[in-house]
Amino acid sequence: MTDTLTTPQGRRIAYHRTAGQGPGVVFLGGFMSDMTGTKAVYLQDWAERTGRAFLRFDYSGHGQSSGAFTDGSIGDWFEDALAAVTTLTDGPQILVGSSMGGWISLLLARVIPDRIAGLVGIAPAPDFTEDSMWAGFSPAQREALLAQGQITIPSDYSPEGYPVTRRLIEEGRSRLVLRAPLPLPFPVRILQGTADTDVPPAVALRLMDHADCPDLRVTLVKGADHRFSTPACLAMIAAAVDEVSG
Repeated sequence: MTDTLTTPQGRRIAYHRTAGQGPGVVFLGGFMSDMTGTKAVYLQDWAERTGRAFLRFDYSGHGQSSGAFTDGSIGDWFEDALAAVTTLTDGPQILVGSSMGGWISLLLARVIPDRIAGLVGIAPAPDFTEDSMWAGFSPAQREALLAQGQITIPSDYSPEGYPVTRRLIEEGRSRLVLRAPLPLPFPVRILQGTADTDVPPAVALRLMDHADCPDLRVTLVKGADHRFSTPACLAMIAAAVDEVSG
């Protein structure tokens, strides 16, 4: 059953919580995705089979949560995730961050490291608003974004494309994690497809090089794309959660 949580900022967040043993598992989805995606549902089924506590939720402006997507920013979605983890879970948690959710997970690691028992990144995309979006825009796109406040970029996942707002880019600059020390005092596993054209393997390698983590491993999966949702890939996610759980 889907429930709702009102965050300290007044946003209504839809979530689904599975009771079980700890450490709990929290799934953090990607940009314009929702908690009904293949990886989130697979992990819930896995948690139910193995008796693990599990939480999946929709950021504001995503899925069943309140708000418009174009009103949101990395900071808003981080605040949503922080409220979900601190309010809806008990004890140490394993964060499973997919794409943008990987960035959100790293932001959580900076503020509540004592609540995090481990982190699994699935093609994590830290700082993508700056290093992928803004850096990849043409001069005309940058000019239109600054003048109009919003542009649309093509996407393999949406025929209408993705809306990108000026606020998303500018607010994202205050949330970058690859420009300052990034201590991760818990086991980290990064799963990355070599055929990922949205978040290339170089991002995972940059994160590995930058993070201060005593136990960090990157697994490159030949031929896997950004969805990372084949049966073999899904099994790898569950195995990684088991591994960082101790």
